[in-house]
Amino acid sequence: MNTKDIVIDVDKLSKLYIDESGETPALSSVSFVIRHGEFVSIMGPSGSGKSTLLHILSFLDRPTDGSYHFKGKGIGDLSDVELAHVRNEEMGFVFQSFNLLARSSVYENVELPLVYSRTPESERRKKVEAAIAAVGLENKALQEAGTLSGGQKQRVAIARALVNNPDVIFADEPTGNLDSKSGAQVMEILKGLHKGGRTIILVTHETKTAQFAERLIRISDGQIEYDGSIAGGLPNGSLK
Repeated sequence: MNTKDIVIDVDKLSKLYIDESGETPALSSVSFVIRHGEFVSIMGPSGSGKSTLLHILSFLDRPTDGSYHFKGKGIGDLSDVELAHVRNEEMGFVFQSFNLLARSSVYENVELPLVYSRTPESERRKKVEAAIAAVGLENKALQEAGTLSGGQKQRVAIARALVNNPDVIFADEPTGNLDSKSGAQVMEILKGLHKGGRTIILVTHETKTAQFAERLIRISDGQIEYDGSIAGGLPNGSLK
């Protein structure tokens, strides 16, 4: 194994939530590796732990036990400020709800991560224009995001995820609010980004969406019940 190719390495990862009602295990001893350039779908029923896993992988939460290394760095060794910096610089995010500023233009929405990272204004335009072009919305750059269709909004979100040239793109139910045609268009864009060398981690409950990936990690009751290729077809003929 070439460790330089490893982007994500989790080992015996566990997450336990504790409140007045007691302890609730969300993840239990989960281990896997994701290499640079992989396209991975994470699936599982509601309450399976897939959202908790996504939150930990994207630095929105920390594990209770086990280890998580991102590009060789243990997240347990990083402060919240350092995690936020890595998250903004090396990760891109696409959400089901788009999370756009409705009254801001497409250009301004895509530019936001560069503003947060204090990228000089002189460098922003080229990066923003390239990201918008990558999703085919050059003619919408100055239009308010709130006036776009759902599919166009998600393409803006993908452009925003791309603009910092991240190592990993996390897509959380990216087609959940879209009709089938728009959803397929969005997934074709993600597929193209993968072919261009991007690492993509997709969380979805939709079989058709999951099939765009090459590898499936299926979570059930906080544990991995399947981790393998889906390039040749679905495991056991079904993802249900």
